[in-house]
Amino acid sequence: MQLQFPLAEEPDDYMTEQGRKLFAGDSEFVKGVVAMSGLPEADRIEVCFAGRSNVGKSSLINAVTGRKGLARASNTPGRTQEINFFTQGPELYLVDLPGYGFANAPLKIVEKWQKLLKQYLSGRQTLRRAFVLIDSRHGVKPVDDEIMSLLDSSAVTFQCVMTKADKVKAKDRDRILSQVRQALSKHPAAYPEIILTSSEKGDGIPTLRSIIANLE
Repeated sequence: MQLQFPLAEEPDDYMTEQGRKLFAGDSEFVKGVVAMSGLPEADRIEVCFAGRSNVGKSSLINAVTGRKGLARASNTPGRTQEINFFTQGPELYLVDLPGYGFANAPLKIVEKWQKLLKQYLSGRQTLRRAFVLIDSRHGVKPVDDEIMSLLDSSAVTFQCVMTKADKVKAKDRDRILSQVRQALSKHPAAYPEIILTSSEKGDGIPTLRSIIANLE
């Protein structure tokens, strides 16, 4: 029986080159958005990155773009309260969503962010895929299930990206992957492949680049 939610295979030479060419272009910060009225013009396709606080989202965006300081990493959960837009060449927006699951943030801020996120996800016609980042050491948490359910209801296809894969011992990896696969099976919007990455080691980065480069 074919494994449900297999790991994404490494791209062939052609796909790898497509990804390399896309991310060889300039990456620039455009703006941070706190309301729908501030969204940049929807003149190109975009992908967004979502993940709970300290999952390694900024590090992954920096690794994918090859720009070390593009997305600012913070050790303070919930510090980034904006939807941050970056251009990747003339054809693509990379969108960094605020880290969710911030226990110390005031309730009003959390509610405001959730409202903005729902509006963005359901109303952005150029959004091709969301990448939901899951820490390889911990698997899917209840707060991750919440964001996945939001993506289900917004009819936005999302793909699971496992971060910090180099921090997990081989004997623990299969157990965590099994837990993640079981969680994903409950979400109709989940894309049926998992990307395993390490921003520190560069593992999985060419795969993620090629997937983004071949979205239409």
